[in-house]
Amino acid sequence: MATPAPRAATGNMATFNILHGFPEALVRGMRSSFLADSDYHHLTQCENLDDFRLNLSETDYSEGIQDNAGLTPTSLQSAAVEKLVTEFQYLRTQAIEPLSTFLDFITYEYMIENVMLLLKGSLSGRDINELIAQCHPLGMFKESTMRSIPTFESNAKGYSDLYQTVLVDTPVGPYFSQFLQESSDRFGDSRNVLEEVEIEIIKSSLIKYWIEDFAQFVDKLGGETKQIMGDLLKVRADTNAINITLNSFGTPLNEPAMRASDRKRLYPAVGHLYPAGTSMLADVADEDELGRVLELFPQYSAIWNIHAGGSGDKSIDDAFYERDVQQLELAFEGQMHFATFYAYVKLKEQEIRNLVWISECILQQQKDEINKFVPVFSMNAPWRAKKTR
Repeated sequence: MATPAPRAATGNMATFNILHGFPEALVRGMRSSFLADSDYHHLTQCENLDDFRLNLSETDYSEGIQDNAGLTPTSLQSAAVEKLVTEFQYLRTQAIEPLSTFLDFITYEYMIENVMLLLKGSLSGRDINELIAQCHPLGMFKESTMRSIPTFESNAKGYSDLYQTVLVDTPVGPYFSQFLQESSDRFGDSRNVLEEVEIEIIKSSLIKYWIEDFAQFVDKLGGETKQIMGDLLKVRADTNAINITLNSFGTPLNEPAMRASDRKRLYPAVGHLYPAGTSMLADVADEDELGRVLELFPQYSAIWNIHAGGSGDKSIDDAFYERDVQQLELAFEGQMHFATFYAYVKLKEQEIRNLVWISECILQQQKDEINKFVPVFSMNAPWRAKKTR
């Protein structure tokens, strides 16, 4: 997919604040809304969800939960996500090109996830209202579009009509078109694609196209945005490649004939692992071989050792989250770039995961597990603790 050139400049030291100074000031001001170490301490000491709600009412989430008398992890997550979406939409209304397009790119990931959720749900016959309620608000289309997806017949012609009449007209339509075109070269008629390829493989392909498209757009922006955001996308691409490889073990994707064809096609053509690392990943057959490949890349060998150790205290996902939080926090240390907006959304998502985890532990009386989360902008973070010793 050809990424269009930005229709306006990001600005330099003399003009950035004229063009994008206000939304940047807003997002940097929003940094103060993140929970502090003291907030997490108080929340983890709660004995029940009523105490949890009372302590949370002293934070920036107070307005979202004030009418939520029977607080549950699910209702807490919904309120927190709604707050994030409201803030993001306000930032979007204040943005001009090319920042507005950059912010749109952030939402494309959620659009892909929503479409795949609806598609997968329709194949299993789930209720459309239940599916729409589970969709992420940042990736919503018009309601008529959302409701039309499950109405197509569950056969090859129905799937083809779905793409041609609905999905192609969405902002992420080009990614679906690209997937159908590439798949038709292997399977013949594009109508047979969904019968031949699992839903998760389709989703991985679409996320790959999105990462590559986003990276090309960022590269054309240049400046600090190219450097900082480009690195964040490279790390995201590498994480996808590692997870795809790890999750393929024990599935048809790990068969010798599928590794160099189908599995390799799912690796983004961007990242620190690309191209040498992804070529080696394509030949990996088990976890031992994957570990030997990642040992060649210091930034990932430590993360893999956590998984290989199997202590149970920290999973590979936890290690990825820690790494992501550290890099996303660093985006706030620079100025006059767009990566701050992406970092804010992703760090807020991590904070929401933290809140849901703590509330679940309180609900299930699992106090021994309650501190297994990754705080944001914490003075006790490992990468800050090392500097203060």
